[in-house]
Order: sequence, then C-alpha cells, then structure tokens
Amino acid sequence: MKRILFGILFFTFAAAALAKEAAPLAKDPALEARMLKLSKELRCLVCQNETLADSQADLARDLRREVREKMREGMSDAEIKHYLTHRYGDFVLYRPPMKPTTWVLWFGPFLLLFGAAGGLVFFIKRRRRALDETPLTPDEATRIQSLLNKESDRA
Repeated sequence: MKRILFGILFFTFAAAALAKEAAPLAKDPALEARMLKLSKELRCLVCQNETLADSQADLARDLRREVREKMREGMSDAEIKHYLTHRYGDFVLYRPPMKPTTWVLWFGPFLLLFGAAGGLVFFIKRRRRALDETPLTPDEATRIQSLLNKESDRA
C-alpha cells in the first residue's frame, strides 16, 4: 500500500515538475492583448454566460483563432464585430445594440419582473378576499356550540 501511495506521489510531483508556462498563441504580444480585449466583449456561443476570453469550449477557441486571423489581416475591432454579428447575430455581442430585434434582450427581464409582481399582487388580493371573515349561519353556530359542549362534557 505504501508503495502505491509513494508511486502516486512520485508521478504527481514529476508531472508538476515538467509543467511549463503556457506559450502565447500569438507571436505578437500587442496583437494578443488586442485579441483578449476584443474577446472580452464577445459572448461564447456555447457557454452563453461567459465571454469568449473566459470560455474553454472548442468553439470559443476556434472563434479566438478566427479573431486573431482577422486582426492579422488588418481588420479593425469594429469590422471584426460586424463580421461576427453578420455571421452569428447580435447574440455574439456581450452588450448587444439597442434596436427592435434586441428589445427582448434589453427589456424582457424587466417585463418578466413586472409580470411576476403583478401576478403576486393579484394572487394576494384574491386570497385576501377568500379569507375575509363571513358571519356564521345560525345552523353553523349551533353545531359548533354542540361540539364544544361535547368536548367540555368529556373533560
């Protein structure tokens, strides 16, 4: 058992000793910094809740490579954004522009919030009306009194 644990520890430390710092994907650090800055403004189409810079999905890696290539071709950040939105739609932008096709993205959460609040108010009012005290009928009052009398007789 000790030999197995020793072997596991040995291989763990050996693997850590062989680890290297990740080499930058671009030979030009300025281009890499520009690509990272732009990819922080783009959404990963797979993860949808992460930027392109933060995602480790295969599609995100491909899109970062494609952005690098477009930068090497001399395209500006605005041209690259236009190219990606033309290809994937406004959803690829982490902050989509305000236009009729993206109103759902901008105002949808607020509409859902107001709708839920309105539904809650309606439910509470209806429930309150149902719980309002209504006077007992004479039959109900005599039945309750007889039940109470039975309980007091038992004690």
